[in-house]
Amino acid sequence: MPYPVISTWSATSPFGIGRPAFTAGIAERRPTSGPLDPDTWQVPPTHGCVVPGFDVRESLGRKGTRMMNRVTGLTITTVGHVLDEVDHPQGGADDVALVLGTTAGSLQSSMEITHSSLTGAQPYHVEPATIPYAVMNGAAGRCAIWYGLRGPNSTIAAGRPTGMVGLTYARRLLLAGRARQVLCGAAEEFSPARSWVEHHGRPEGEGGPVLGEGCAIFLLGMEPAPGTRPLASVLSVRTRMVVDDDWRTAVGRCLEGVLSAAEEKPDQVWAVSPSGAADAAGRAELALLTEVFGSDTVLPPVADLIGETHSASSAFQIASVLGLAEHDPSSAGRTAVITSVDPGGMAAAALLRVAGP
Repeated sequence: MPYPVISTWSATSPFGIGRPAFTAGIAERRPTSGPLDPDTWQVPPTHGCVVPGFDVRESLGRKGTRMMNRVTGLTITTVGHVLDEVDHPQGGADDVALVLGTTAGSLQSSMEITHSSLTGAQPYHVEPATIPYAVMNGAAGRCAIWYGLRGPNSTIAAGRPTGMVGLTYARRLLLAGRARQVLCGAAEEFSPARSWVEHHGRPEGEGGPVLGEGCAIFLLGMEPAPGTRPLASVLSVRTRMVVDDDWRTAVGRCLEGVLSAAEEKPDQVWAVSPSGAADAAGRAELALLTEVFGSDTVLPPVADLIGETHSASSAFQIASVLGLAEHDPSSAGRTAVITSVDPGGMAAAALLRVAGP
């Protein structure tokens, strides 16, 4: 069976902008949580994990960015770094697809439009230029226009496992011949709206994880992109719906599925990346992974460093595995497991094989 390969990738994260910044942050285990400027962020928490110094107009220029929201800016910036690594035609391409994961697009843009509609003299007195960015697929659509990506354009929402669900979607596009290459990943913005939704979604008096933000994008194809070498192959992805809060069984079935699909044994796995979810689901997931693979194989959660990134979390897990593999010769030719759980009721696991030397 042919497997999609990851040719290159990039990330915009609380570690900084670009793949080198992310790889260095992961290698150093550098925490990114810091105090939030109250003049910039009118939010309940005092600390967060934001992309340092990121400004949409400074990153992308003033043309076409007047009303662009943060999640779109993060996406376009990250995709641009990926395309800089390959021979992307100046006029765009008909056979390059974009699969982007998100929770709900930009909650901030959606709430700003709602606020304007409710407080204006008329319900339709809203800023027209903000409307395209308020829809769920606004970031993916604008990114495709920006770079001339005329292949399939899809937006996926599956909670924390979104990045892995995107891999399966990308694989289907490639196997069906719908695209020659697929830019696949996920993005999440830090914003007042997201902070307040998270704050009010918890029981009164109960603390929550520090929120993070960012975007991670991978370039997939059935063959490596010209001028690159494969970094890893996507061997298998499995998802399960969770019944009666039995997270252990759901994660276990996902693990069985991805390992058996590649005829891999737990003791052959090089590294395991858990979601680091700060809830009962995350604790059950981590306990099972430690039992199956051993504590030496299970990596510290990337969420401990960059915060809760919701729909982008599993994409950042994949990026962390690839980043660590760059500096670990023992990873060559071996497999890595990524798992994720979401309180909405989904568990997922993915199996990658790191490319040989």
